[in-house]
Amino acid sequence: MLRYLLYAFLIYLAYRLIFHFIIPVYKTTKQVKKQFREMHSRMEDQMNQQSSYARASENNQPINTNASTNKEQAGDYIDFEELK
Repeated sequence: MLRYLLYAFLIYLAYRLIFHFIIPVYKTTKQVKKQFREMHSRMEDQMNQQSSYARASENNQPINTNASTNKEQAGDYIDFEELK
């Protein structure tokens, strides 16, 4: 009888270990790795975008930005001209 209680207790401990520790740690690790991969991908995209801007400016090509379109949408914009 004592042997069956010991087996039941060990099975209960194994159940608790697996479902309350190992599986949550596995899921969390998987989620963190996914987030790191996404962040790394975004950083690479930004670096590629910055390098393309740098190459475009080295070749004296115009760079299209949202700032120039915002000025046009804001209405009449007069450039500052210094008078002498």
